[in-house]
Amino acid sequence: MKIERIGLILYVKAYEKCIAFYAEVLNLSVLFQNEELTCFDFFGTYLMVEREDRFEYLEDDSSIKNYSCLRINVDDVKTVSEYLKKQGVQVDYQEHSWGKAAKFKDPEGNLIAFKDEESFAKQIEDYRK
Repeated sequence: MKIERIGLILYVKAYEKCIAFYAEVLNLSVLFQNEELTCFDFFGTYLMVEREDRFEYLEDDSSIKNYSCLRINVDDVKTVSEYLKKQGVQVDYQEHSWGKAAKFKDPEGNLIAFKDEESFAKQIEDYRK
């Protein structure tokens, strides 16, 4: 099996709000788009944001917990966190022994987190020793 490309699909009810969020707040470039989906360049992979069309989710107004998180590693989590706050995004900036993270949600409530690349690379290096 030869893998050509890897991507993520995110189903959302608030399609227009999410498209604006990923394009304007996170500054992702659009690879292609139609009425039902927008495919973004997600730092070397793709993020496809699609209108939710699964009947069981459209009919259910209850809050279904999403256990996923889109993680983006950056060199300066604090600076990115401050940028997001200036964009009106609620950010939970955290510093831990294992590194720094800034957690926030898109308009649909999907969790996204920026993580510092330095401590992530160190975790990999330490594991390989």
